[in-house]
Amino acid sequence: MKIAIIQSDLYWEDASRNRKNFESKINQIDSEVNLVVLPEMFSTGFTMNAVEVAETMKGETVLWLQSLAKQKNFAITGSLIIVENEKYYNRMLFVFPSGEIQYYDKRHLFSLAGEDKFYTNGNKKVIVEYLDWKICLQVCYDLRFPVFARNVENYDLLLYVANWPKVRTNAWDSLLKARAIENLSYVVGVNRVGLDANNYEHIGHSQAIDFLGNFILEPQESEAVFIVELDKKIMLETREKLDFLSDKDIFEIKI
Repeated sequence: MKIAIIQSDLYWEDASRNRKNFESKINQIDSEVNLVVLPEMFSTGFTMNAVEVAETMKGETVLWLQSLAKQKNFAITGSLIIVENEKYYNRMLFVFPSGEIQYYDKRHLFSLAGEDKFYTNGNKKVIVEYLDWKICLQVCYDLRFPVFARNVENYDLLLYVANWPKVRTNAWDSLLKARAIENLSYVVGVNRVGLDANNYEHIGHSQAIDFLGNFILEPQESEAVFIVELDKKIMLETREKLDFLSDKDIFEIKI
């Protein structure tokens, strides 16, 4: 699996400029990739102004994602603000090269910023199957809740998109590595950079970690596109040799 991680600053509540910015970066990718990953709320920044900036599942940003996926023949993922049945969601879309969409609504809303007052949380864990990979979709604050991410489905890749501020970077780095080790899974975390409208600074630290906690891509702080390649065969061989997942606790999450 060849993945393009796009770490970028975001234009506050300006979907059109953000789409142009990300499309420009995507067009500069000079090798074939299977999956492109954008940050959390990539079209607006992490805003609570959902009523003003939300889009529908037939809105411009969703259509743009579908068009890019078809044109470039890759899957693309990231989260944006979606309105549906008069409710607002921080929704992570996974758009296949065919244009088909699967999505995950952020389960753990960031109450410290009041996200739970403006958005409706999701009620299910989502595992996407793509190119014979099982990919678990997660958004930002979900990272702090390991039970929800526990690898009971034998997924291959745990994917986090985020607007994680600089002040808590140590937690971001530590928890991503922990999720990889405890779940014997690849982990990719994609964060933004830059200062948002609430004066919170973000330094990225997008990264890719293997199933033993080793860096494939060390935490990055520059605005750039980073390409990583993951080998499922090596991961499965390691799981067979170090069969830790067979000893996992059995439990049920009630949502």
